[in-house]
Amino acid sequence: MHASIVFLPLAGAIIAGFFGRALGPRPSEIITTALVMVAAVLSWIVFWQVGFGHQTLRVPIAHWITSGEFEVSWALRIDTLTAVMLVVVNTVSALVHLYSIGYMHEDEHRPRFFAYLSLFTFAMLALVTSDNLLQMFFGWEGVGLASYLLIGFWYKKPEANAAAIKAFVVNRVGDFGFALGIFALFALTKSIQLDAVFAAAPGLVGKSMDFVGYQVDVMTCVALLLFMGAMGKSAQFLLHTWLPDAMEGPTPVSALIHAATMVTAGVFMVARMSPVFEFAPTALMVVTAVGAITAFFAATVGLVQNDIKRVIAYSTCSQLGYMFVACGIGAYGVAIFHLFTHAFFKALLFLGAGSVIHAMHHEQDMRRMGGLFSHIKITWAMMLIGTLALTGVGIPHLIGFAGFHSKDAIIEAAYAAHTPSNYAFWVLVIAAFMTSFYSWRLMFMTFHGEARWEVHGHDDHAHKPHESPWVMLIPLIVLALGAIVAGFVFSKYFIGTGYSGAPDPYKAFWGKALFEGEKNHILHAMHDIPKWVGWAPFGAMTSGFVLAWIYYIKVPSLPAATARAFRPLYLFLLNKWYFDELYDRLFVRPAFWLGRMLWKRGDGKVIDGLGPDGVAARVQGMTGRVVKLQTGYLYHYAFAMLIGVALIITWVMFQGTAAGVVK
Repeated sequence: MHASIVFLPLAGAIIAGFFGRALGPRPSEIITTALVMVAAVLSWIVFWQVGFGHQTLRVPIAHWITSGEFEVSWALRIDTLTAVMLVVVNTVSALVHLYSIGYMHEDEHRPRFFAYLSLFTFAMLALVTSDNLLQMFFGWEGVGLASYLLIGFWYKKPEANAAAIKAFVVNRVGDFGFALGIFALFALTKSIQLDAVFAAAPGLVGKSMDFVGYQVDVMTCVALLLFMGAMGKSAQFLLHTWLPDAMEGPTPVSALIHAATMVTAGVFMVARMSPVFEFAPTALMVVTAVGAITAFFAATVGLVQNDIKRVIAYSTCSQLGYMFVACGIGAYGVAIFHLFTHAFFKALLFLGAGSVIHAMHHEQDMRRMGGLFSHIKITWAMMLIGTLALTGVGIPHLIGFAGFHSKDAIIEAAYAAHTPSNYAFWVLVIAAFMTSFYSWRLMFMTFHGEARWEVHGHDDHAHKPHESPWVMLIPLIVLALGAIVAGFVFSKYFIGTGYSGAPDPYKAFWGKALFEGEKNHILHAMHDIPKWVGWAPFGAMTSGFVLAWIYYIKVPSLPAATARAFRPLYLFLLNKWYFDELYDRLFVRPAFWLGRMLWKRGDGKVIDGLGPDGVAARVQGMTGRVVKLQTGYLYHYAFAMLIGVALIITWVMFQGTAAGVVK
């Protein structure tokens, strides 16, 4: 059963990828979707057996690599953390597959699309079930490849190709650090098996190594290299620029990337490697700081975006920052809890946005929407539930939507961690306010107010917005159910509130899947915070909603007036803090300059000048002229021989005359 969960999506990818043209689009859709759905059902069974049964299983698949003393086998590591990720990946992927049957029905390349979706799912499953670092790296690179294929699926569109290349290149930067971290762990522990690495980690505490003349703490260096990989995959600050551009791919791809696969890989990896990070407190401080900056930065940019998918994309970037703050303060279970709930409501929001785009005939600019509530009421209801979950609507200390339980738990843990000046707590509260504002801004601009789409020539009956087919709405309803109940149903297990009789409520669910250091008591401390801390996210959420209502419903002229009054700040946020322009000047242009120089001067003048256009050209020209002497006619050769004999006789005569004169 465990192997089937991983390899059924791969089987679907192979069938649709290699035989899709022969089978046709509809059989390819049905086969891939059915196989992923079976994997999803099996994942929930494993989650119940392993997660609630507190088991840790190792399922050998095959011997993989032998090189001297280095041996690696492909095996599946099934514990509570893996079980949670299996549920997230396969459930969201199955619903995205089903949704895509309706969303992509006009595309003639559907077999290829569904093959890529299933390949993406398999790569992520290989990552989360890895029993060693090489297997994890295989899945890590696999999701990078699949994301490249899916973001650039519409390869005839230049923007899609550019976005795919950008995602691939930026992730290579992070992957370089991740690979170095794996090499370092192997050099230090002589193994890449997770259990062996974890067992050796305590013995590396306090050791240092020489790096360009400086003594560097080994565990800090390794943890930072690993985190560099997580920054790339999970689009953290400085390596975030690929994520919004990934919206050039089909909307179902955005849902899969942002909710269940690629961007969650970094959070999973940090949680999986918690036995390493727990012995690197300096690295954890960096993780916390980067996560907090990312949460704030992405929220500020989301305030002014007009593309409906980009708003949700920056929301993902911000929420990932929350998860890394939780990891940085040692609350790994809280981070995975938010990852779990986030998968439901973020997939719901993206697929809901796809339903809006479908209704608006591929229009994505919210400034050309408005007044859609009466036309697509089911989609509106689903988007409303997703917004309530994302913004964390609920009654403090009681009950609420999914994000209320998980996001607020991270904010509470950030306060309990007592970071310097409580910066992590306050930054996350401010980000929660901005999250509420841009989320309700999206709802108001899209579904309420003036119907701005009518003035753009879509006022005839054939082009009026229409509700999506049920094959697209059913996944939305299932995800909405998860966005409603996932928080209060699972919070008692993920963050320990349901095992009050156990010696350690936190470890009662996670067991050995996550590691806590001796000084890590964050899960206990977060339950002893002042009551006002629990109300702070509620206040931020409420004030964000009220401000958005004033701006986009009560006084709709305020946004334009504010943009004019604070134009430099508005342009700064609209241009995403000018990171693309900065990277263009720092890296892209110098890279192009270097490439052109090596091409024109190095390759053209030096290599071609000395090679094909130089010595080789002279030799070829000379041989060409010599070859012309070989005519194939006998009288030409006889004449040449006579000339040669005459020259020889003449030379001998002159040589003899010269010798006589000398005598």
